[in-house]
Amino acid sequence: MRTGNPSLSANTFDRYRGMTSENQMTIQGSVNKTFVLLLLVAATAIYSWNMLVANPGMGTGLMLGGALGGLVFALITVFVPKAAPVTAPIYALLEGLFVGAISATYEAQFEGIVFQAVILTFGVLFSLLLAYKSGMIKVTQNFRLGVVAATGAIFVVYLISFIGGFFGFNVPHLHEATPLGILISVGIVIIAALNLVLDFDFIERGAGSGVPKHMEWYAAFGLVVTLVWLYIEILRLLSKIYRR
Repeated sequence: MRTGNPSLSANTFDRYRGMTSENQMTIQGSVNKTFVLLLLVAATAIYSWNMLVANPGMGTGLMLGGALGGLVFALITVFVPKAAPVTAPIYALLEGLFVGAISATYEAQFEGIVFQAVILTFGVLFSLLLAYKSGMIKVTQNFRLGVVAATGAIFVVYLISFIGGFFGFNVPHLHEATPLGILISVGIVIIAALNLVLDFDFIERGAGSGVPKHMEWYAAFGLVVTLVWLYIEILRLLSKIYRR
């Protein structure tokens, strides 16, 4: 049950195998809680957007505050899954501040880009969900390992880029609107999208493993993490295309 999403690790559900209870995780429960978390992200994203429009100088603060605060509660959720019913909604609220601020920043540069990114993100989500449920995409062990390896490689490249920024070093083409830069962004979007497939499979397997009800919040949290990543990467890709 391996997944590229670090919040849904290979042994997340294994520790609960064999538990018997009427109060168990279900797929529908995970879907409902994912919807709740997305509403929370949207609510604070709209607030952050409006704040940034009224006062552009708040952009950096909203982005940093949302990103760092979201990271803290994401880590708490990962290491203490039982806290997910509380920490996952807080993560969603904080992540919404980041999403709203960065979306407003991109929209100020390229009018209409946010609407396109949102449509594409949910288009990818439902297309892959349909493909997964219909059996068009099968999650094999090699598929899992390939996506996990690619996701890890992307994380390392972004980490190098982040650290290198403090020393004037930039990873070539990663942030550039060159043909290769656009191709790199396309590849990252594809990997982010494939993580959704692993998340679908992981949630389905978890629901069949008899795990406690609070894991619905944990599973929903993991899916929202991937969706936010996918949305940001689509924004980045569209911005490069606009700049071309």
